[in-house]
This record gives sequence, C-alpha cells and structure tokens, in this order.
Amino acid sequence: MSERDAAAAGLPAQDAAEKQADSGEPRAAVSETTLLEQMGGVSGLAYSAVPIVVFVLVSSFVSLMVAIWSAIGVAVAIAVFRLVRKEPVQPAISGVIGVAVCSFIAYRSGDAKGFFLLGIWTSLVYGGAFLVSVLARWPLVGVAWSALNGLGFAWRKQRRALRGYDLATLAWTAVFAAKYVVQQWLYDSDQTGWLAFARIAMGYPLTGLALIVTVWAIRRAAKVAEEEKAAAAEDAPAARSTPSTS
Repeated sequence: MSERDAAAAGLPAQDAAEKQADSGEPRAAVSETTLLEQMGGVSGLAYSAVPIVVFVLVSSFVSLMVAIWSAIGVAVAIAVFRLVRKEPVQPAISGVIGVAVCSFIAYRSGDAKGFFLLGIWTSLVYGGAFLVSVLARWPLVGVAWSALNGLGFAWRKQRRALRGYDLATLAWTAVFAAKYVVQQWLYDSDQTGWLAFARIAMGYPLTGLALIVTVWAIRRAAKVAEEEKAAAAEDAPAARSTPSTS
C-alpha cells in the first residue's frame, strides 16, 4: 500500500506501512521464492552438479589434472552464462570459488576423492552449528530469516513460533548429519563415483525437504505474531475502559 492509497483510506502512511510489514501472509507467501533465490534458484541447484559430474568422468578416463582444469573451466563457463543472462551474480561467483577450492584440495591430496573433502567437513561443521543453536534457544533458521528481513527476535518469546524454528533448524541438522555420515563412509571406502552420486542425489531431495519445513516454520511464526498482535489490540480498549480503583 502506497502513501497515497493510505491517505485515501484514511490511514497514516506509517500505520499503513506497519500494517503491510506486520502482515504474515505476504512474507510467508514469498518465502519459498526468497529461500530458493538465495541458493541460486532451481537452475543454480542444477548448475552446481555439472562441474562435479565433469570432474568425476574426466578423472576416471583421463587424469586428475585434466579433471581439475575441466571442472574449473565448466564452472567459469556456467558463471559467464549466468551473468550474460543477468541471473544473480553471487551464486555464480560462489560456484566458481567452491569448485576452485575443491580442485585445489584434490590437487594437494593427489587423489580425486579429495575433491569432496570440503563438502564433507562443511556438512559436519554446519550440522554442529545448527544443533548448538537449538540447544542455545537461538535456532539458526529463525535468526537468519529475521536478520535477512529485519523482523527482530520477538518470536523467541512466542513458544509456538520458537518451537517451529527449532524443528526447522533440526531438519537442517539432520540433512547435514546425513550428508556427513554417508559421504564420509564413501570417502573412507575410496568410492569416488558413488561420492559424486551421493553429493548430487542427497543434495536436491534433502534440501527440498528441509526447505519445506523451513517455509512451514516461517509461516507458523508469522501467524503466531499476527494472532498475538490481534489479541493485544483487543485487550487494549478493555484495559482503557476499566475504571481505576484508586
């Protein structure tokens, strides 16, 4: 609602802005899109798999060095393609940096499976951080969403909202834990091909499930905030009309 529309409706511009900002439905309705955009969108998830497949195939049939340069070349080509299409820059640059770092680790280790070490240990660190945040009563899903959207942290005092963010954060904890356990086992077993398969196969389905729980938690928190605001608005007139006993 614009200031002009607010004036026409007889509402101050500030009150109209607050009404739009405090409404849980608009934010919840776009939450799926926002979360996907931050990950590069659906195309970004697909693009991230291409350098991995190229690396494994080339390393299997040619050599490690050729595989490293092939993966980096493909990552750069994808980044340029996305830039030309005027897609988000950050996921494209992050993709190139990620492939470059993984390739460097593979080069230093002298083994193709080293390409997956960064992802394995990153999953362990992320999973631990998400779990600790729940134990500390600052679930990272709620913290991140509130920080990105400037919502504040009043939800920590709302039991149902806090529980929803706890569940969403634990869902991400389970995702990272599953990735670490499976991929570390494959790494120790020298199953480079299956490592690549697990990296891709566990990425999309598990991330999708965690996103579903995250969106549910965001909508739940927005609904709780709206209900409490409505209850406070109903209680205010009653409190003012109560005669003083003094």
